[in-house]
Amino acid sequence: MVDAISAFREQETRDELGIGTIRDGFADLFFPGTSTIQTRARYFLFIPWMYLALEKNEVSSAEAAKWARSRETALIGALEKAGEYRGNIGREARDKLKRLPSNIYWQGLSAWGIRKFPGSQAQYHRFLDRFYLTKGQSLLSDDKEPVAGFSESNWNTVGMPPKPPGFPWEASLEMRPEDSNYLKEGILSPGTQSSLLGHLVQQKSLPLDSEFIWESECYGAIPEKIKVLVEHARCFSEAIHGAALLYNLMLAELSGMEDSCGFYREELQNWAELIENRMPLFSSWDQVQFWKVLDTAGARVPGATRLFVSQWLEGALQRPGLRSLADDTNMRNLIHDRERLLKRGQARLENPRARELWSGAAGTGRLDFRWKVSAGILNDILKGLSHA
Repeated sequence: MVDAISAFREQETRDELGIGTIRDGFADLFFPGTSTIQTRARYFLFIPWMYLALEKNEVSSAEAAKWARSRETALIGALEKAGEYRGNIGREARDKLKRLPSNIYWQGLSAWGIRKFPGSQAQYHRFLDRFYLTKGQSLLSDDKEPVAGFSESNWNTVGMPPKPPGFPWEASLEMRPEDSNYLKEGILSPGTQSSLLGHLVQQKSLPLDSEFIWESECYGAIPEKIKVLVEHARCFSEAIHGAALLYNLMLAELSGMEDSCGFYREELQNWAELIENRMPLFSSWDQVQFWKVLDTAGARVPGATRLFVSQWLEGALQRPGLRSLADDTNMRNLIHDRERLLKRGQARLENPRARELWSGAAGTGRLDFRWKVSAGILNDILKGLSHA
């Protein structure tokens, strides 16, 4: 049932061919602290406001998760009451929401220097009892040595704006100037300052509403060293898109869906035209440097994934007849073998029952490396700054 429901969203979100480590490697490099399921910027403040209130009330470790959940579900109703529908996490699920905003934003809060506690959310909850006992003191280990990474505060409260009156029972996703300035300073902390996100948060223009960063009006002003990295990501996004289209064409053929077959063949022709138009750039694309960028960024790309991507790029970018790729046996075998390696008995190209869950479009969205999510968050911040 979960797979059936997810099928409606799989056009962009499914990683059918196992290239997620490459996608996420560039996304983390460009937009640290973000994730695909984040929505609006003010959640980066909602979470510390909530937990600072929890600490002030010295809610015990045993009650922390329950206390926090009650506030986060109350926030859903408060935002809806304020007319906030876009980006209101849990608006449909309500109290049945399984992944709360605090969990969704937990890693980002650390990346932006807002969360000082170095562990997971569950570890933070368990630590609270000990934190209350040692508040105002240096936390010592059993050997009476200072515990590395721990401080007197779990949150960076320097410059943090006060929570609005009535929070979380009254709330809005609109950013005040002081909210935006605090998040901007967090993004410009040493770990994220030199990223694409760090550059964009200093821009004056908004909105950032292009489909890809390389199509944005602000792209020309991006520093050259960042633009080089973006061009690597762009080449990969454009080239690997053909593999997703061919995979879906093969599924459509096996499913007897003639209309879909025609659609994907046409899409492959459009893709081939794009590649041909950009062939001078692809010809000079340094793929050795492409992999080095990912390695330097700490992306752990499995050897089998590197091999598949290299074989696809070689077959797609060095073939004389790109428009005939849809019927190339070698390229079809490459896709078939890749899915079988990843999914084994659940491979849709081999398992008719697994194929029944195919909605007609699996992983066909071109990679944007978290641009749409990040642009939405940046727009919130920049809008708040414009009101200063």
